[in-house]
Parts: sequence; structure tokens; C-alpha cells
Amino acid sequence: MNIKMLDLSEQYQSMRREVMAKLDEVMSSSQFILGDNVKQLEADIAKYSGVDHGVGVGNGSDAIHIALQAAGVEAGDEVITTAFTFFATGGAIARAGAVPVYVDIDPVTFNISPAKIKAAITKKTKAIIPVHLYGQMADMEAIKNIADEHHLAVIEDAAQAIGAKQNGHSVGELGTAATYSFFPTKNLGGYGDGGMIVTKDEELAEKARVIRVHGSKPKYYHHVLGYNSRLDEMQAAILNVKFPYLDKWSHARRERAAYYTDHLQEKLAGVIQTPVQKKGNYHVYHQYTLRVPERDQLQRYLKEQGVATMVYYPQPLHLQPVFKQLGYKEGDLPETEKAAKAAISLPMYPELKQFDQDYVIEKIVEFYANKEEEGFNQTKTEEVTQ
Repeated sequence: MNIKMLDLSEQYQSMRREVMAKLDEVMSSSQFILGDNVKQLEADIAKYSGVDHGVGVGNGSDAIHIALQAAGVEAGDEVITTAFTFFATGGAIARAGAVPVYVDIDPVTFNISPAKIKAAITKKTKAIIPVHLYGQMADMEAIKNIADEHHLAVIEDAAQAIGAKQNGHSVGELGTAATYSFFPTKNLGGYGDGGMIVTKDEELAEKARVIRVHGSKPKYYHHVLGYNSRLDEMQAAILNVKFPYLDKWSHARRERAAYYTDHLQEKLAGVIQTPVQKKGNYHVYHQYTLRVPERDQLQRYLKEQGVATMVYYPQPLHLQPVFKQLGYKEGDLPETEKAAKAAISLPMYPELKQFDQDYVIEKIVEFYANKEEEGFNQTKTEEVTQ
């Protein structure tokens, strides 16, 4: 068996003619930078997010960085976020000249804990970046209430959560702005890098548009220090072909997640922790992530059996060497550190076949059956999964 984490080949073949026709249109138009395809995608993604403005940029990392700058975050300001995320979240804060302040997570969802946010606010705090990890929104109502009380911007890192909802609200509706990544592996992915900022704040959107073109408005007149970060017209064209399929793909991901959960809970209840969708949330399962005991051994075993897995993320940001000057040490964020040792993501994509899922489930069950024969420590299991 060779079961990949993600296989985009079937998806591409299903829309190959549409994609090639659209790319031919772009080539024939000779309009390659910030053209009609970018404008269409910006309008469609903004509407989909329940806001008025979309600003296409070069990638998801730049989207966070530019959104922070457009929201008024400056050198020396503090921005509260989670350490259990991809590096881009903390890296964007640092590149903006601000100080990342890392707080712990909710152990059930892996998302940032609102209670920990409140305790971390100081006079220097300027913004909060909740990360909607694995495709499920963080507790935005609680986060927004905290932000409003302290007059803070909220930049939603929604790189993994396009299409997710919470109590009827889309990503981007409750925050000051939200940022997307269109990296090829994302639920809506291009064939290269791309990103977008969405917001209902017209002033923030206009600042972001200026920042993405070297800070110039009009052309060749520079009032702020900006960057060269524009969504490529060809990537936008591809995304315009793919976007109408997004809800269908999200539904397929949810079906496959439910299949994993039903069968893993039936066979391994009390041994592993399957993903929990919080009440009111619509989870789009960018990743299907378990919390398991003996994680590294399980990953090695599955690899031997032809099953790809990934660990998102093995070293939290507060313990990354590049942030050592911040003074964090092991033990500062216990739930984050525990998750980093126990989380493992299984193959997940809309075209994933049920017989492949059955094989993955079978091999996970087999691994723990073998461990039980070896005198597996159930107490340790409970500690990891709680």
C-alpha cells in the first residue's frame, strides 16, 4: 500500500480542461499582474467570507504580515497568539517588528484558549491572532469580547479554515480581518503560492492594497514602506476554476472525517482522542488530527505499512531557537507542549477512498493491539488523551 497524506492528481484530472482553458485566456490577454482574475477572486472570496473587501497577496505569510501592518501594529507592540501553529504566524508578527506573546491552547480543539489571552494582555498589546487550526474556528465570540474590551485588533489566521463557520458566522466576519493561504495543500489551493486578506474595514483594505505594491499610491509615489506581494494572475485564474468546488470538497472532507471518527472510536475508545467539533462550529477538516499515546512509534509503524502521516507541529513556536530571546522555557505552555508530543494527522483529502481509510484504521488498531500484548500502559494513555 502507498496511501499519501494528500493526492492532488485526481482533483486536477477532473478539472484539467477548465484549468488549461483559463490559463490560455490569461496567456492570450498578456495581463499577468493584478488583472481581472485577481479582482474576481478578491470579490468572490470576500463575499464568501461575509465581508466587503478582499486583497490578494503573494502568500499566506505575507497576508498576516500585511494585515498586521495595515491594522496599525508597529515595532515594539505585542501581539498575542498561539505557539501551536505553523511558523508563519509568529514569523509574521516578528517581521512586523512586534513581539509575539504566546499563550496556551484548549486541549480539546488545539486552538488558542481565550482565558489565557485575557491574562496575557498588557499596555503594549495591540492585536490578537487566533489560528483556526486544522479547519475549526477558535472561540471567536469570546476572543472578540476580550478584544473589544481592550480595543485590540483581531487578525484571524484562517490559512487552514476557508469555509469554516461558527454559529452561522464565516471566517472573517467577527475579526478585524482574516488571512488565507492558497498554498497547493490547502483546502482551496493553487498551483503555487498565493494568499488573501479579507475584511469589512475599508480603510484597512486600502492600506493593505498600498502595502502590497511597495507602499505606492499613486504609482512611483511611496508614503509607507511596503513590499512586493501581489497575488499572481495565473494563480488567481486557477483558483477561480477551483473555488466553485470548495463547498463540495468541504462536505467530502467532513464525510471522511466522520468515517474515521466512527470507526476509530468504535475500536479504540479510551486509547486515542479523535477530533472534537465544538457546538456551533462547522469544521472543514484541513487536517484530521488525533491525539495518541506512543505517537512517534505509531508514525514509524504506519510508515512501514505504507501509510503517510504528518505531525503538525513537533516543536511549538515558544521553544523554537529563533525566538529564544523571548525567554520562554519548557513547561511554560503545558497543554501546547503535550499536544506537540501527541498529535498526528492522518491522510485527508476529498478524493480519499473508503478502502484506503479502512486500511489506515486497520493498521492503527493493529499497532495498539500489538502494544497491548507488550504490556501497554493504559494509565499513560489516559494522561495523553485527556
